[in-house]
Formats: sequence, structure tokens, C-alpha cells
Amino acid sequence: MSIAAEARPVPTADWVTIEDLYRNPFPIYRKMRAEAPVHWVPAVNRYMVTSYEACHIIEQDQEIFSANETGSLMKRAMGHSMLRKDDPEHDVERKSYGSTLRPRAIKETWNAIFQENSNKYLARLKAAGPGADFIWEYAAPYAAENLRRIIGFENATQEDLQRWSQTMIDGTGNYADDPEVWAKAEQSSAEVDIAIDEMLPRLRQNPDASLLSGLADMKIPLESIRANLKMTIGGGLNEPRDVLGVAAWALLSNPDQLAQVLADPSRFSDVFDEAIRWVAPIGMYPREVTRDSVLEGMALPKGARLGVVLGAANRDPKQFEDPEVFNINRAKKPHLAFGGGVHYCAGAWVAKASVAAIALPQVFAELPSLRLDPGHPAVDAGWVFRGMVKFPVLWDRK
Repeated sequence: MSIAAEARPVPTADWVTIEDLYRNPFPIYRKMRAEAPVHWVPAVNRYMVTSYEACHIIEQDQEIFSANETGSLMKRAMGHSMLRKDDPEHDVERKSYGSTLRPRAIKETWNAIFQENSNKYLARLKAAGPGADFIWEYAAPYAAENLRRIIGFENATQEDLQRWSQTMIDGTGNYADDPEVWAKAEQSSAEVDIAIDEMLPRLRQNPDASLLSGLADMKIPLESIRANLKMTIGGGLNEPRDVLGVAAWALLSNPDQLAQVLADPSRFSDVFDEAIRWVAPIGMYPREVTRDSVLEGMALPKGARLGVVLGAANRDPKQFEDPEVFNINRAKKPHLAFGGGVHYCAGAWVAKASVAAIALPQVFAELPSLRLDPGHPAVDAGWVFRGMVKFPVLWDRK
């Protein structure tokens, strides 16, 4: 990664707007990636990295590409979590989560809770009747209640988790610096602090399998516990919610692939992997360059603020054939939807278990006539975070 005389200057993409990115970033990413792997984008005040290889290089080198970004929106919205730290500080806090989110705990504790919650919110969707919104009647409350139980918030509701998550996530993506967005994020941050402070002494007296219980007696500063749990409220809710919504939408839009999966339900695992590649729920995150460097032939100065665009990397034609197409039969290749390197998402196993093993199979088994509503099209949106914002569905009542 030494400076090379032949390094190219980074082109400027002054034609990119936040509004266009929010509506549909993928044509923008295609155009940028075809020209260069990195662009300076004035609208978001950072260099956007769009090629798979460049994003992968960044993931593997925290010495040059630091997670501890100066002026981080995430730090402002949620505090200084492990996601904005490098090793060794990151490693200490990552290990503080212990075994709570690992496959053994999922099998022994969380799967039964996921099933209970899926039963509850699928019944709610059915009660709402044909025309109900799949995201807001099922996927969002299901993901939120799962997360509430995992964290150990006995003193909050899934509605609280949804509100906290969305308003703090809006803060982390507030590149327009909207003061109303900051006010809502700050209010939620304060409410989460109160909830954490109430639960820690309770869980010291009555420990359970939750994250908060595991953290209660650890020698981790309270501010770190607060910041890390706020980070978990963000990614731990929107990732499973959005991949569940996108996966259902993709299957209903591709009946031939849906038929394959219904004939072999083990393939819901392939659906999950393809959905999270096709539309990465966390579409971009920041890094900061610690010294003058060259990334895939592009010169980057010390202090450059990067946007690592997973939503673009996962559709790079150099890595994936026909990347714009949802295809559960594509050749297996690694994607970056859960990040990589030391910052690989700690909740990846939880997301896949709750969505691929429980939610999707149950939804399609219990609603065999589930279909899109042609009179009310589904809508996906976002770029820093992306998922379904409207998803009306129809089915035949028995």
C-alpha cells in the first residue's frame, strides 16, 4: 500500500445527490464503479468506495483504514461503540459479548424464543387481513421482539426498540445534518441509557441468558456498554427485518425460485444469503485513512473519510455474475453484507437463524397463497441502510 507515482487522482462525482441515493442507489453505483473504484462525492462529504476488491482490502487492513473515524455520525448518535474502534480496544469489547450470540446459545435458548415470536406476529399479520403490510405487521415487530429478549430489556417493549433503532440509525445516516433527526436520535439515546441503567442491577441479582446479564459484572466502562448496546439495537433490528422483507419480496417476485424453495425448504438458507447480497441491509459504513495511501490505483490522502459501500461491492460484476439479478442458484462466492475481518457482524448467526430457519419457512408454509398486491406496489428505499419501507401483501383466507 505504498504511494506509487502512477496512482490516479480520485474522480469527483458531483452529480450524485442524497435524494437519488435514497430512492435507488444501484444505477449510481454501476456508473461510479465502471469509471473508478473510488470517487469523491461532495453530497456526502466523503470518498465512496464501490468495488468489491477495494472494499475487501479495506476490511482486512485496520492499520491504514481505521474504524475510529473523526467526527463520526455514529459516535454522535450512539456513542463510541466497538464498531468505531480498532484492535486491541475493539477486540476487548467484542469479546465482552461472550457466547450470547453464538450458534450454541441460539440452539439452546434463542430458537424457541424466535419461534414463539414468529407465531405471535404471523398471527397478527393474518388478523390484519389481506392487504396488510408484511414489514410493519410481521417483520419489524418480530425482529424487534427477538432483539428485546436477546438484549434483556424487560423494561421496554418491541415498539420502543423499533423507535430507538430507527431514530438512532437515522442519526448515523444524517449526512444532510438535519437538526430534527439529531433531536430524535438524542432523545432515544437518553431513553436507552435509562433502560440499561435500570436493568443492570436487576440482572446482577437475577442473571439470565441475555446480553445485558452477561455484561452486568464485566469490567467494561458503562459508556462502552451503552454505546455497544445502542449499536446492537441498530444493526440487530434492521438487518434481520430488512433481509426478511427483501427475501420475501424477491421470492414473490420470482415464482420459479419460490417453487424451488418450497420443494426443498433447506434452500431458505440460500434465499437468505442471496437476499443479503442482493440488497445489503447495511449499505455503507465509514473508515478513515491513517496515512497517504493507494487503494486499487487511486491516491488517498491521510485523513480521507471513506464510505465503504457494501451495497455496491455486493453487485460488482468482477465478483458476481449478473449481480443485479436475484438468483438463489448462483455460484457460491463470499459477499460483504456482514462486513469482514475483525469487524465481521457479531449478529450474523442470529439473523440467519431467525430469518432462514424460522420466519421464512413458517410464513410460506402457513400462507401458501401469499402474493404481491398489484394495486399497491412494494417500495424499497435507502442507501446507508436499505430495505422495504412498504410491502402490502395478499393471500386467500381459508
